[in-house]
Order: sequence, then structure tokens, then C-alpha cells
Amino acid sequence: MSDPVRNAHSPAGANFPRDRNWHPPAFAPWYKTSVPRSPRQALISLDGTVSEITGPVFGHNMLGELDNDLILNFASPGEMPIGQRIIVHGRVLDETGRGVPGCLVEFWQANAGGRYRHKKETYLAPLDPNFGGCGRTITADDGSYSFRTIKPGPYPWPNGVNDWRPAHIH
Repeated sequence: MSDPVRNAHSPAGANFPRDRNWHPPAFAPWYKTSVPRSPRQALISLDGTVSEITGPVFGHNMLGELDNDLILNFASPGEMPIGQRIIVHGRVLDETGRGVPGCLVEFWQANAGGRYRHKKETYLAPLDPNFGGCGRTITADDGSYSFRTIKPGPYPWPNGVNDWRPAHIH
């Protein structure tokens, strides 16, 4: 099968199914986190609940001035978050490789010490009082987007004795 992104003759909206032979099984006992997260029975399709299909919905007109600037959007006046400043940029593409304009892109991440601002977070790294760790932006006409942030830190992951999640942004 040809690559739809590189094939200029791909029909718009064409569906290219994923080849499951390239992926390991969802349930792999040797990979610790697959055990509690893998289905053991056939999946059941459910209709969306009222809250799922009615909201909350954040429209493009509800973006704040600093939503795409994680360096300033949670900082106290005159303060800055701890960490190396970076600019993240990319493009949202459709299945034929064309940019998707006006797409809402949401992102979240840990702080420079590897800790998320979440009430169930248990990692012992300190919270940065000037870093919220989440934001959003709208893609430009060519599907491009960018946002300012700090480089997130890695954090321990309970897959094994010395397993760590590398720095990453969701």
C-alpha cells in the first residue's frame, strides 16, 4: 500500500486501515502496564452520554490571549517558570497531507522537574507555582501551530525497577 501522505493521487477522505500485523498484542503480560489496561473480552459499542455529546465545548472564540504561551499563562506577575524555554511547532495534516486550518490543538505536560499539576499526582518533585502545564491554540491556514513552553522533565514509571518516562508533551 502506498503512503497516502506522499501519494498526491490519494482521494480526499480515503480510509487507509491500520495493518494490525505490525503491532504487538494489546495484552502482553511481559509488559506490566498492558495487564490492567488490556481488554479480555470483546469490546462493546456504547452511545455517547449527554455530557459527552453536549459539552463542555470550547470554541475558537473562547481562547485566552496566553493560551499558547505556557511560560506566561500561569506565572504570577513578574515571575517565570523554572526550566529551559522552548518553542514547539508542527502541522495538523489530513489524510492526503494537506494542512488543516482552524483546528483546535490542546497540549499538556509535566513541569521541568517531571511533575504534573494534577490532584492525583504522587511524584515527589516540587510543583512550580508559575507553571500550569496546559494550553491550546488554533492552527493557521496551512495547518501550522506553535506554542512556547519549558522543556518537561522525565519522571519515574512503575513498569520496572528503573523505568522512567522520557520528557514528552501530550
